[in-house]
Amino acid sequence: MNLKSIKRVKLILPALTEATSPYWRPIKYSLFPPLGLATLAAYLDPDFEISLQDEHVEKLDLNDQPDLVIIQVYITNAYRAYRIADHYRLRGAYVALGGLHVTSLPDEAAPHGDTIFIGPGEHTFPHFLEDLAKGIPQRRYESSVRTLVGIPPIRRDLIQRHRYLVPNSIVVSRGCPHHCTFCYKDAFFAGGRGFYTQVVDDALAEIARLPGRHLYFLDDHLFGNIRFARELFRGMKGMGRIFQGAATVDSILRDDLVEDAAAAGLRSLFVGFETLSRRGLEGAGKRQNLGRDYREVVRKLDSLGIMINGSFVFGLDGDDDDVFARTVDWAIQAGITTATFHILTPYPGTALFTEMAARNRIETRNWDLYDTRHVVYRPSRLSPLELKGGYDWAYESFYRWDSIVKAASAHISVKHSLKHLFYSAGWKKFERAWDFAIRIKQLSQMRPLLEAILSPVGQSGPASTLPRIYPVRSRRSTEGSHMVEITDPTDNRSVYQL
Repeated sequence: MNLKSIKRVKLILPALTEATSPYWRPIKYSLFPPLGLATLAAYLDPDFEISLQDEHVEKLDLNDQPDLVIIQVYITNAYRAYRIADHYRLRGAYVALGGLHVTSLPDEAAPHGDTIFIGPGEHTFPHFLEDLAKGIPQRRYESSVRTLVGIPPIRRDLIQRHRYLVPNSIVVSRGCPHHCTFCYKDAFFAGGRGFYTQVVDDALAEIARLPGRHLYFLDDHLFGNIRFARELFRGMKGMGRIFQGAATVDSILRDDLVEDAAAAGLRSLFVGFETLSRRGLEGAGKRQNLGRDYREVVRKLDSLGIMINGSFVFGLDGDDDDVFARTVDWAIQAGITTATFHILTPYPGTALFTEMAARNRIETRNWDLYDTRHVVYRPSRLSPLELKGGYDWAYESFYRWDSIVKAASAHISVKHSLKHLFYSAGWKKFERAWDFAIRIKQLSQMRPLLEAILSPVGQSGPASTLPRIYPVRSRRSTEGSHMVEITDPTDNRSVYQL
């Protein structure tokens, strides 16, 4: 096949295994569109008939006749991706596979595709299209040139915005400057730079193209390049945006960059705390957290009105049966708004997988189970049942009503307490409402509520100012319904009831 014979191109994100499991939460998988595929689509001839399908939000049409099929493969959609690839090859389509899992295990993926891509695709995909036009496409393309300079605008017109709560997702960098043993990054970016950014003006132009106010930066580390991030945030100041992103513990504490981010509209940050154990941090190669005061991270973000989604990993070597309670208790007392817990998972291609395989600690290579919810290796000080049970308990305990209320009371302003309460409860306690909005295809109508919750807390003064604590308590009303009450301690006056 060559490019001249191609008229119809289909880009597919197959559903992760979780989509068919008891853990399936439609809202979790209706947050962000498949931005990577939309980025590749920008290199295609606009005269092609192009479709982009995300199986998490719509049923795949497998009865069509595309000429070229491009499939993004993660570890827990790998088997599904291979079945789809095999299906389309039997129908005569040219199939290309790429993504994290293909990069980690190219020999496993190769039999299911006509071409596979190893590493990021901004350089290799255009070369593939050039070779295809000449009728000489290669079986493998491996990324070595790493740059985001001159990449074309993302084909956001292919994204069905109404199907996502956060269609304004954006990525302005690739990779991460750190080297944690459990992270895919080093394998995916092998053979070239492991962290690089867009030109600031290009990133600001992409932001300007997005409608609405809310943005979500999906970068692994938004603060990873200090100069780039500072110029980005200063360029965004005055744009009226509110946004969320991810950063590391050390990047929050090292200087005033997070203040620039807050001034630009940062309202929520994903922070990889991972563990309270120094030994665990050292074993995971998480050196950027060593010697850092987690409480100071929380205090600094709280002073700026920034909510925290804390990430924690269970099952690191040295973890015993008290790790779950210690972690949850700390997260609640610190006022972490939302928490994402993980069972340590040795993904193929990572240093962790290599080390565990060498020591015969890998218990299964069924990739469907590599979702950070199952125990796929032999823990050092816990049984698999203890690790799985503790993980399940941690989620249940952290998101109980009394835990949500207690964590909300830890903040330095009543408005931040309310934001915490609505955000945390909204994420975990109103599943039926989210499901209903998704079913009737009105998820986009929930965005103004999200923006309202993420609005500034209106707080001023230096970070060292002593907080004014508003007690938040949970109780039952006389009718038996659940009630949340926040009071002003100066006169015992109730300032809010839910």
